[in-house]
Amino acid sequence: MATNTQEQQSQAGRHQEVGHKSLLQSDALYQYILETSVYPREPESMKELRELTAKHPWNLMTTSADEGQFLNMLLKLINAKNTMEIGVYTGYSLLATALALPDDGKILAMDINRENYELGLPVIQKAGVAHKIEFKEGPAMPVLDQLVEDEKNHGSYDFIFVDADKDNYINYHERLIKLVKVGGLIGYDNTLWNGSVVAPPDAPLRKYVRYYRDFVLELNKALAADPRIEICMLPVGDGITLCRRVK
Repeated sequence: MATNTQEQQSQAGRHQEVGHKSLLQSDALYQYILETSVYPREPESMKELRELTAKHPWNLMTTSADEGQFLNMLLKLINAKNTMEIGVYTGYSLLATALALPDDGKILAMDINRENYELGLPVIQKAGVAHKIEFKEGPAMPVLDQLVEDEKNHGSYDFIFVDADKDNYINYHERLIKLVKVGGLIGYDNTLWNGSVVAPPDAPLRKYVRYYRDFVLELNKALAADPRIEICMLPVGDGITLCRRVK
C-alpha cells in the first residue's frame, strides 16, 4: 500500500511535458497515446508551432497535441466551414482548425494579446492557411454583442471553440448559443480544470486554479441543465465539453 509520501511523489512527477494536460493517471499511458497516435500524424506545421510554443514562458496555456488532433478530426467530421475561436494564444488550436477547414473556410479569432498570436503567425502563414483567419485583438464580449445585434449572424457558425477567461464562459454561452447554428457545436475547454472540479474544499490548489474553479463548476452545472443543447464532456486535454445546439 502506497504511503502518503509515495503518492505525493507520484503526483509531483506527473504532467512534466509542455502542454501535458491529460487527466490520465499514468504518464506512460499518455506518452503512449502521443507517440503512437498523435505525433506520427501531426502535420509538420503543427509540430513546428508546438515546439515554438514550448519555449514561451506561458506555454501551459497551449492546447495539448492530442486535443489539437481531436479538434482537427471533429471539424472534418461535421464539415465545418464558418467557425470562431475565443482565446488564441500562439495559435496551436487555431492552426488545427484552419488545416481542417476547406480553402474558403473562415475563422473569427479573438484574443486580448496580439503579440502571442503573432509569435505563431509565421508558421500559420507558411502552412498556407492564414487567409482563413480574421484576428481581432481585444475582449471578445463587445465583438459578440455586435454580432448578436445583427440577426443575419444568428445561426451562422458551424463550430465555436472557447479557451479563454473562465469567469466569462457563462456570459459567452448566452451569446454563442444564438450565433451557432442548430446542429452546430460549441466546445468549451478546461471544463475539468486540472481535476479540481472534484477536489475537496481544503485541497492545496494553485491560486489561479482555485480562483477559476467555481466559475468552471458553475458553467458545468448550467450546461447540464440547458435544454437548448446536448452535451458531451470528454477527458481530453484538461477536459472539453461539446455542446450541440438542438433548438
